[in-house]
Amino acid sequence: MIKFYNRKTEKYEIELVAGESYINWIYSSPLGMKILELFVKKKITSRICGYYCDRAISKIKIKKFVNEFKIDMARFEMPEKGFNNFNEFFYRKLKKEKINIESDKKILISPCDGKILAYENIDIKMLIQIKGITYSLAELIGHDSIDSNYTEGSCLIVRLPPSDYHRFHFVDHGTCSPTTKIKGFYYSVNPTSLNRIKKIFCANKREWSILDSENFGEILYVEVGATFVGSIIQTYNNKKVEKGDEKGYFKFGGSTVILFLKKDVCKIDKDIIEQTAKGMECSVSMGERIGSK
Repeated sequence: MIKFYNRKTEKYEIELVAGESYINWIYSSPLGMKILELFVKKKITSRICGYYCDRAISKIKIKKFVNEFKIDMARFEMPEKGFNNFNEFFYRKLKKEKINIESDKKILISPCDGKILAYENIDIKMLIQIKGITYSLAELIGHDSIDSNYTEGSCLIVRLPPSDYHRFHFVDHGTCSPTTKIKGFYYSVNPTSLNRIKKIFCANKREWSILDSENFGEILYVEVGATFVGSIIQTYNNKKVEKGDEKGYFKFGGSTVILFLKKDVCKIDKDIIEQTAKGMECSVSMGERIGSK
């Protein structure tokens, strides 16, 4: 059972988790952990899943998925003849009129829908995965000459459950560097697995780039793949981008977007910081305010 804080209602809720019993068994039993290490975390397993989700036969999963997770399809663009496969449904686009971006240049927005944790005054050598488990920024991006730029800055971790909108966006106007890709495994990023596997974000497949933003300085973007994520697709073109522009999307599976900001450029909203200190994620929507300059 995963609880999160709903910022709109100011109440705690229970998250509907895709494959919850399977995840709990895999990450909590000796046999499950053996299967995880031998098969589930491997690239070939996610490729097989991705191949199926790209085939027309996978369309049969869509209606059940929508009903089970109470997805409001009125928010999303719908192809005239429907989705060709499950993956097309999974990385569906929001309707333009359903996109609400905080336009004030002093406001920092969420890059995606999901559940967020936020940390200020970070120690780049001991980033928090979950209580008692840490990793370094250098390990995360495989680069030790950039990490010092974010000493005592802020770290935002947005987890995208499988039922969420799976496109991610730019949080400010600016120019983004080319993407660096790092090969890795495909562990789940569900809180259950975060409690069991050390340094998941450093072990999983991931990609990173730097947005030279107009209002918040250089922002380090890290996209992390997870179990059954077929691909991380970058759709930006390394040219000038606008606040709210699409940066990319994930194919099937839960995933994570991590942002790093430099010291003293942004104050994260109080409720997010307070809930993170309690070990609770907050639900956020793409374009929603999460901090200010």
